Amino acid sequence: MSQAFQFDIAATDGTARTGVISTPRGAIRTPAFMPVGTAGTVKAMLPGSVRETGADILLGNTYHLMLRPTAERVDRMGGLHRFMNWDGPILTDSGGFQVMSLGELRKLDADGVTFRSHIDGSRHRLTPERSMEIQRLLGSDIVMCFDECPALPASRDRIAASMQLSMDWAARSRDAFGDRPGHALFGIQQGGLEPDLRAESAERLQAIGFEGYAIGGLAVGEGQDAMFSVLDYAPQQLPVDRPRYLMGVGKPDDIVGAVARGVDMMDCVLPTRSGRTGQAFTRRGVVNIRNARHAEDPRPLDDECRCPACRDYSRAYLHHVSRAKEMIASMLMTWHNLHYYQELMAGMRAAIAAGTFPAWQADFHARRAEGDVEPL
Repeated sequence: MSQAFQFDIAATDGTARTGVISTPRGAIRTPAFMPVGTAGTVKAMLPGSVRETGADILLGNTYHLMLRPTAERVDRMGGLHRFMNWDGPILTDSGGFQVMSLGELRKLDADGVTFRSHIDGSRHRLTPERSMEIQRLLGSDIVMCFDECPALPASRDRIAASMQLSMDWAARSRDAFGDRPGHALFGIQQGGLEPDLRAESAERLQAIGFEGYAIGGLAVGEGQDAMFSVLDYAPQQLPVDRPRYLMGVGKPDDIVGAVARGVDMMDCVLPTRSGRTGQAFTRRGVVNIRNARHAEDPRPLDDECRCPACRDYSRAYLHHVSRAKEMIASMLMTWHNLHYYQELMAGMRAAIAAGTFPAWQADFHARRAEGDVEPL
């Protein structure tokens, strides 16, 4: 691994594992959930508030920051950490996800991708080399290879061609990344739902050599059962002594299932996006605070949670400000969701370390199955 970037596994319980990724900007406790700060901000949260939830690392988005305010401007302002006032580690995705999600606004070829900006229609070119340059200008601690993946379902031929292209781009990303002590480059395994293509991808990535490895091409329409069927083998195809990052996942039960199968890192917009639409993740499952049943409920959202939303406000108040579309609703609900996600990760880390992860996992599912508290 690169100088000052190190991964140490402290304990395992079955295939689940807990440890620490050490970086010059601080330690990342694993399993880790990364809140998504797409455009240099975790929506509705101050950086200090995100830190208070227990987050060790944030995710930024290469494509969006490339368009606005531009990577060059962020660099002139001292880099993304200083620009957004976050002193911990930052991982930036490569722009590869937008190759899929913005399919109508891009043209793909063997060298890279040409985008029309979703903001103003201006043209922008992303290649493995340009993605590495943008992420260098942003100053991210963990850099992702530029890749391409199809939404699922897709034909085997389409998945195979995509995987081959991504492996070519991985080699180019590695060359363009260069020697950057203290910074890490992660390769991204592709191959859809095909075990042999996943194995070939893993072999090619390991031949190139990376500080960490991501499992890409999931949470793109295949459903949880199919995703778990891939995670039953894909993490084990990757090096045991490197971090394993499942990209774009997910719901709490997705995360717990992924950790049980050997995943170390995850990210998803779900807790922040759901918070802005009145959905809360709790130990008893999902609560829609806008439902009329909460209008005169004096109880907290989750009586075991110590986030500000649960500690200081009633369900009735959260219902009111959410229905009234007050900004404080997004702030409080997002804080709660991120707090819950980080409590989830802390609980798994402790259970794996204690060798009690199967019991913890059974209790997690049992509590969710009980459902929300009865209306008053």
